[in-house]
Amino acid sequence: MPTLNECFSIADLRKLTIKKLPSVMFDYLEGSAEDELTAEWNRNSFSKYEFVPRVLKDVSKIDLSATFQGVKIDLPIVTAPTGMTRMFHWEGEKAVVRATHKAGTAYILSTVATTSIEDVAKESKGPLFFQIYAWHDRKMVYDFIERCKKENYDGLMLAVDLASLGKRERDLRNGHGRPTVLRKNTALSALSKPTWLFNFLTKPKMRMANMVEHLPHGADALKVVDSVNQQFSASVTWEDAKELQKLWGGKFMLKGIQSVEDAILAAEMGATGIILSNHGGRQLDGAPTGLDLLPDVVKAVGPNIEVIVDGGIQRGSDVIKAIALGASSVLIGRAYLYGLAAGGEVGVTRTYDILRDEMTRVMQLIGCSSISELGPQHIKRHV
Repeated sequence: MPTLNECFSIADLRKLTIKKLPSVMFDYLEGSAEDELTAEWNRNSFSKYEFVPRVLKDVSKIDLSATFQGVKIDLPIVTAPTGMTRMFHWEGEKAVVRATHKAGTAYILSTVATTSIEDVAKESKGPLFFQIYAWHDRKMVYDFIERCKKENYDGLMLAVDLASLGKRERDLRNGHGRPTVLRKNTALSALSKPTWLFNFLTKPKMRMANMVEHLPHGADALKVVDSVNQQFSASVTWEDAKELQKLWGGKFMLKGIQSVEDAILAAEMGATGIILSNHGGRQLDGAPTGLDLLPDVVKAVGPNIEVIVDGGIQRGSDVIKAIALGASSVLIGRAYLYGLAAGGEVGVTRTYDILRDEMTRVMQLIGCSSISELGPQHIKRHV
C-alpha cells in the first residue's frame, strides 16, 4: 500500500482511500445519482479548455491568494460542506478544519456534520462558514443561525438544490435509510479494514452533532437518517431564502445555482455569493456543470457578487481554469475527503499541498504571477 508521501495527485489519494475505507463508506463518498453521468461531466468539463501560455515573464514569485466573502485566503480553494465526515476518519470535521486553516483558507461546516457548530469553532484558527437548508422545522434552522452568531461564524451558505433527494443507487443497495441493513452491510464490509473498524468501535458514536437536541436516539447517525431526510422540503421558494438571509444579516451565499436566470435572481436578492454546483452529481443526473455555466453567469451578474464553482476539481490546473473563466474561488469536496480517509489531518494537508504545488507550477508555465491577474486571455476552448 502506498504511503501519503507517495501520493503525488488527488487520484493517488483516492487509490489509498479505496484501500482504507469499507466499501459501504467509499460508495457513500464516491457515489452520485442514478447513472452518475453528471459526476463524470463535472470531471470532463475541465478538459474542454486549454491554456494560452505566455513566455519570458517573471514568474519567480507566485501569489495564489484570493478573497472569499471579504476574507483574504492564501489559496483560492475552500472546503465544500460535506455531511457525515466521521464516516471517513474518526476525527472527521475537526481534522479537516485544522488542516484547512493551516493551509490558510476557509472552512464550511455542513448542517449534517458529525461535529457540532461549537466544537468546530473550538478547533478554528481561521474563517468559518456554515451551510444550512430551509427545512420543514424552521425552529431547528433558526437555532443553527443563532448558534453560528454566538460562535462568530463569518457567513452562511444556503443549499438550494434539494427539493428532493437524489436517487443514489449505491447507497440504496448498501442500506442507507434502512438502519438494520446499513449496520449489517457496514460490519461485513469493514471486516477487511481493521484500522477503520477499530476506530469505529472504540471512538464516540457518529451523531448528527448539530441536532442532538432536536432528534431521537441522541441523533445517532445510523438511526436518524430517515428523520433528517424528511426535513427536506419541496415547497421552498425565493421568499424563504430572503427570510433566512434577513434573519442572518451577514454574508449569505446560495449553493446549487444551475442556471443563468437563477444566478440573476440571486444577485437581485442581495446574495453575497453564488455557488455554481450540481451537488457533485449527487442530486439531478443530467444537471449542467458549474464550469460550463460559469462564463455566461459571470457576464450576466457582473462584478458585485462572488461566483464560485464546485464540482469535479481534482487538479491545480482545474482551479486555475475556473478562475481564468471568472470564478473568484472554487470549492472542493471529494478531493479533501480522499485526503481525510487516507490519513486524517495529515492527509487533508497533503491534499492542499498537492493542489498548491500544481497551481504554482501551472501559473509559472502560463506566465501569470498572481491569481488576481488571471483572466480569459489565459484560456480558450479546446478544439
